[in-house]
Amino acid sequence: MELIDIGCNLTHDSFDADRDEVVAAAQAAGVVQIVVTGASKAGSEQALALELDRPGVLFATAGVHPHLARDWNDDVERLLRELAAQAPVVAVGEAGLDYFRDLSPRPDQQHAFAAQLQIGIDTQLPVFLHLRDAHEDFHAMLKAVRHQLADVVVHCFTGTQPELHALLDLDCHIGITGWICDERRGEHMQAYLADIPAHRLMIETDAPYLKPRNLHPRVKSHRNEPRFLPWILETLAACRADPHAAGRDHHRQCAAVFSLAGENPGLNRV
Repeated sequence: MELIDIGCNLTHDSFDADRDEVVAAAQAAGVVQIVVTGASKAGSEQALALELDRPGVLFATAGVHPHLARDWNDDVERLLRELAAQAPVVAVGEAGLDYFRDLSPRPDQQHAFAAQLQIGIDTQLPVFLHLRDAHEDFHAMLKAVRHQLADVVVHCFTGTQPELHALLDLDCHIGITGWICDERRGEHMQAYLADIPAHRLMIETDAPYLKPRNLHPRVKSHRNEPRFLPWILETLAACRADPHAAGRDHHRQCAAVFSLAGENPGLNRV
């Protein structure tokens, strides 16, 4: 079975010493393509550079994470628009709202989010979105422009069941990470994972963050890697009480949310 990690922070400095080996290990585990998240001005440029270095295997997004929204300015927007205009970039984001940490003032987050939604509208690229503890504002802003956007991926979803259904009602794709493998934080999600239609369900590692806590055999490093994606998928399939979902016509069910090179399988839907 071939998988695609739809969200991996492969530009993170924890991968600087062994990035090639990390990609090779992922491919050996069946993760044949990786979407590299651009979460800052520099990170988006680095993501594109990685994609150009490994065409057909790595794919870049371009965006500014809400943690860094305070840095948003005309120069940042100009760069993101330039990157989004280049064929190798497959999505706008990571963009959104994060009221859990509030590392940028909320008005700044909302401004940067709205600006990146507009880039998504103007380019008709998919948008790759971040949401944490900000559902009401996030939903309102997204709903106001949803009819103008192409595909929407709400990545690393960790919210409540009603919040999930509100996003599904907006025709969003839902990205699931190793959060569901964490007995301390992800247990509430296991009750509603079956609510996500298969054609709206995607999987990702968000590496190097969120290493599955139930990984067996255990790995000493705290760093998450794309090679652990099959473990997340197995956990997800068990929670959905559908152990066969992982292997059922995988590429047939993958829609071209992102236009990927090669066989153009799209992104994971289990």
